[in-house]
Amino acid sequence: MALQCGIVGLPNVGKSTLFNCLSNAKAQAANFPFCTIEPNVGVITVPDERLNKLAELVHPGRIVPTTVEIVDIAGLVKGASKGEGLGNKFLANIRETDAILHVLRCFDDDNVTHVDGTVNPVRDKEIIDYELQLKDLETIESRIQRVQKQAQTGGDKVAKQTYEVLLRFKEALEQGKSARTVTFESKEEQKIAKELFLLTTKPVLYVCNVDEASAATGNKYVEQVREAIKEENAELLVVAAKIESEIAELETYDERQMFLQEIGLEESGVSRLIKAAYKLLNLETYFTAGEVEVRAWTYHKGWKAPQCAGVIHTDFEKGFIRAEVIKYDDYIALGSEAAVREAGKLNVEGKEYVVQDGDIMHFRFNV
Repeated sequence: MALQCGIVGLPNVGKSTLFNCLSNAKAQAANFPFCTIEPNVGVITVPDERLNKLAELVHPGRIVPTTVEIVDIAGLVKGASKGEGLGNKFLANIRETDAILHVLRCFDDDNVTHVDGTVNPVRDKEIIDYELQLKDLETIESRIQRVQKQAQTGGDKVAKQTYEVLLRFKEALEQGKSARTVTFESKEEQKIAKELFLLTTKPVLYVCNVDEASAATGNKYVEQVREAIKEENAELLVVAAKIESEIAELETYDERQMFLQEIGLEESGVSRLIKAAYKLLNLETYFTAGEVEVRAWTYHKGWKAPQCAGVIHTDFEKGFIRAEVIKYDDYIALGSEAAVREAGKLNVEGKEYVVQDGDIMHFRFNV
């Protein structure tokens, strides 16, 4: 399951610079709005040192990490939901993404114009929120027109539930709240809500784009954003996109690490962003390890063994018999699968086993 994130923000806040930093794809980054005309899509390898350590022990034919897909959208402006600027065209590009990376300008630079004249990340956040909320309200009102009569006069239970879900969303959006603030108790309502693909139900990671001097500590703008989002179920990440995109250009890992340490960081913005996105989406990683390949697989926290087997292939889930599980720390400490077996550390688990982050799995199935 490839994770897909969409980058949104006002023009000139550093979206394309962040995109370059993340994917090493060379999106045009220029000091004017709408320099990203077609949506750029970049694929990032998910950094996981555990994968490398397993490979050192197994010596596989190949190493296969998981990936994250990043979609960079043109800068939204006031009125984007009604077609102003280029925003309306691009809202569709993020509708089916798993999460939104909302980039906020948190740096002063007279050489980089701000579309609204002054640096104010909280105001910028509210502009984007408002446009996405308006687009969602448009979607909701359109759906209400289609189901209202059926819900009120017919005996269709699903239509009634859908209508009630739509009304709950409409009330929140009209109050200037994002759809993610609305919660539903029943699984049926949750399913209906999910299938609406509303923009403001998506988890949000606020990316505060700062100057080099603020890379490690943040600044007053970051604190303003932190205060503004404290009631939201969202994550915040501080990234100096310009300097990190320059670091990403360096040839060797050692050079990049040295540069990061000079600005007070232990790991790159790419690693920190992916970890934050995984946390936001409740995602974890398990591994398969053999002579052919050592591979990382992404799954939702709390999934049981058959569901995780289905990430590899649907047949694995349908015909699931059992899972052989080795804990990562045991594998590293003992050095091989054979040694793990000999030490009695390999566990055989059934359908109710909840997979843990870092588990090394081998599935037995029959189709």
